[in-house]
Amino acid sequence: MSEQTVVPGATGTPAMPEAPPPVDVFAPPVTPPEAPDAPPKPPRRVLRAVARWTAAALAFGVLGTGTAFGIASLERTDVPGLATEDDGRWDYPELSLPALPAGSPRPFGAGNPAEIHHADLRDLLLPAPAGAVPDKKLSGGWISTETFLDAYRQQDRQSVAQLLKDAPPRHIAARGWTMPDGTVSRIYLVRFNSTAFASGMIDDLNVGSSAGTPLDRTDTTEIDGSWSSQNDFENTSSFVFAEQAPFGAEHVRQAYTLAGDTIALVVHERPGKREADRIPFQQTLILQNQLLA
Repeated sequence: MSEQTVVPGATGTPAMPEAPPPVDVFAPPVTPPEAPDAPPKPPRRVLRAVARWTAAALAFGVLGTGTAFGIASLERTDVPGLATEDDGRWDYPELSLPALPAGSPRPFGAGNPAEIHHADLRDLLLPAPAGAVPDKKLSGGWISTETFLDAYRQQDRQSVAQLLKDAPPRHIAARGWTMPDGTVSRIYLVRFNSTAFASGMIDDLNVGSSAGTPLDRTDTTEIDGSWSSQNDFENTSSFVFAEQAPFGAEHVRQAYTLAGDTIALVVHERPGKREADRIPFQQTLILQNQLLA
């Protein structure tokens, strides 16, 4: 298979961007008003699929809407379960939402019933924290389908490639880095042509009550019971998993988030016999979801 870079097309004269509002990590998400027009109904197959994995996620407490914590900036004592002197959180830079093309709505606003992300997908990637060594291959730009397939086990890449051929994404962007303790973090954002294709991909990967199609270098992966539905932002649904002992040469934590037309895959790997730390993984996931929501 030859590698083809997935890049957005551009036509016409670019419009002046809208000034980006800051991300307020202290405030809970604001529920947008009802959209005046209902979006087109997705195919019946997708409706059945979404209902199936939604029910599974609810059963395990990984799907929900509630007050989300901006862990990057809050005081430790403000976050239940994290009130310790040094809980291991990473030092992320201050976040702000990217500019939009003039006249384009935010993905979950009243004027955007299709839940489309109009911002440049690369600008929606979480930046690396202080002390990180950037991954030259996943540098925050566009990546090819084949590079995205590297996230999965060798024996499963052909089947995932077929899924992406059947429902080709519009763009794929990724960023990766390595922390001083050896933890490798990778974030992939995959934008589809509609919310139906994005939710259908989650179902086709068999993500829900299980981690679905295995990632590379993973063994037994199960739902992470430490993830609370309170950490989900409105309009996003996260499926969070952790590799169980005994694991191999590294410990892996992973999560998929569905946000309108876009899927995020967040992966933390730590080599050796120690687990990848839970708190920085959940911090990374929450902040990435905040940018998508």
